[in-house]
Amino acid sequence: MLVQKTLMNEVTNLNSIIIGNRIPKDFFVTSGVGESDITIHAGSYHLALRNAGIEPYNIMTYSSTLPSVANKLDSKPKNLVHGSVMETIMACASSEKGKRATAGLIFGWIYSKINGNKTGGFVCEYNGNLSEEEACESLKASLNELYVNGYEEDYELRDVELLTKSIIPKKNFGTVLIALCFVNHLYPIPDIGDS
Repeated sequence: MLVQKTLMNEVTNLNSIIIGNRIPKDFFVTSGVGESDITIHAGSYHLALRNAGIEPYNIMTYSSTLPSVANKLDSKPKNLVHGSVMETIMACASSEKGKRATAGLIFGWIYSKINGNKTGGFVCEYNGNLSEEEACESLKASLNELYVNGYEEDYELRDVELLTKSIIPKKNFGTVLIALCFVNHLYPIPDIGDS
């Protein structure tokens, strides 16, 4: 207890700031496929990341909400650092030789019906073995379910984008992925009274 109290005193004596939860901002969308005769994780998955152009980064995955400030970039920035953390919303499916794997991602934005302002957005992922056409229908139904359960009265769903990709591996293992990849964040600094 004494050690814990001493550590707390040291922390409170440091110069520091309080920041709010960081907010994902700019993102790009990419996809890839990979096949391996060895394994999935260090095999076909890694090769799918490579095919998508995101294998040099440490991948983390989010759940499926977009803040209103999020902005889609046309392409991946060139200045990303090898080994840096890349936070994503990712659909990823793997399968064995001769069996289909399908990944799909749908996202859309909600706008206030009162003032037209963008409030944020939702992303839904599909990871499985349906055909791309069936995965599209599943994704549309998922996004619609999110929208009608709590948002359709006050908000309009617009600017929907849908992507799917499949692989039937010829090697022992195959992976397909589609990822929405964040490249920066806003760090809000709350008023002292907010903390």
